[in-house]
Order: sequence, then structure tokens, then C-alpha cells
Amino acid sequence: MLKTERVAVMNLDNALRGMRNPMNSWEKSDSYFDENGTYIIGEADKKLASTLCRAGSSDRKFIRQIFVSMDITAPIYWWKEFDTYKVATVANSTSTMHKIHAKPFSRADFSTDHMDEETLAQFDGVISYLEVLRTKFLETKDKRYWYDMIQFLPSSFDQMRTVTMNYETLTNIYYARRYHKLEEWHTFCDTIKELPYAELLITCHDEK
Repeated sequence: MLKTERVAVMNLDNALRGMRNPMNSWEKSDSYFDENGTYIIGEADKKLASTLCRAGSSDRKFIRQIFVSMDITAPIYWWKEFDTYKVATVANSTSTMHKIHAKPFSRADFSTDHMDEETLAQFDGVISYLEVLRTKFLETKDKRYWYDMIQFLPSSFDQMRTVTMNYETLTNIYYARRYHKLEEWHTFCDTIKELPYAELLITCHDEK
């Protein structure tokens, strides 16, 4: 299971202006803000942006200045793979270390969407024992029960992080992960495809 929320895209206007810096061609820019404050990329700017994006990472430097922030809720096993993308990403996560004991454990805390009934029955036992450990820790404040929770916690435990990235990083993620066996990556790539002007600036290589 993966969920994205509060998706925000920033700095499109500055990035598109900077796109024209190398040739001093600012007067040819035809992008603008509409009456709702939405940035609209004009046809001339679309043509140049498409040419640069298709030319490769060294030519499309301007998309590194288009920033995206979103809340992502996903299991730890997915975050382990996401954490390979350290360049141009910043993440602030909910704290497993500090808050693991703050509320009772339940199925809703884990990604179990692909478990069959037999596996779910076994997993319910894991959840029950985690709750035993949590109760013992709250009653005794004995750190060994806290360690037991941390080390016994399954990688299907869901964690929410607020993540900031740019369009270049998302381009790399999209082409590296869109056919991955984990469905969480498919969901994330669907989010990428829905970003403003993603077809022009990120997924344009699909058309080749």
C-alpha cells in the first residue's frame, strides 16, 4: 500500500525563465499566470522545454529547479528502496523510535493488502504480541521491551514522510521503477504522471 497526499509543485515560473538564460532568449517566453494564479506554459516555451528534456540530463538542468513536496505513506520495505534516491531529496518522517508505543497496534498500521487469509491469521499473532510488548513497556518503562518492539517490527509497518524532490529526481525514479514488481512503485509513478506538465517534462521519453 502506498498513499500520496498534499502534493504541491513549486517554482515552475523561475525554472522556465532560467531555461532561457543560456541563449538570452527571455523575450521569446510566452508562459504566464492565469486569473487563478496557475502558471501556464506557452507554446514557444513548451517547444524549447521538450527539446531540452529529450536531449538528456545535462540539457534539461532547468527541471532540477522545479520542486515537489508531498506526504507519502508507505511500508518500511518500500522506504528502504526509496532511500537509494539521496540526491536532491529531503524527507521528514514520523518517528518510529519516539512514537512506536504511542497508540495500540492494529492491522491498519501495516500494509497487508497482498496477504491471503492464512497469512493474515499468522500476522494477527504478530500484531497481538507487539501490543503485549507495548503494554509492558508502558507499564514498566523497561527499555528492553522497547527494543523488542523495534527489532520485532515487520517491514510492512507503514510510515508517513513529508518528502521534497525535484522533477529531475522524479524523472530518474519514473524510468527506473515504473515496471518494478512492487505495486507501490506503480502507484508512485502514477502520482508522478499526474504532476503539472509531467508529460512534457518527465515522461516525454515514453513517446520515442
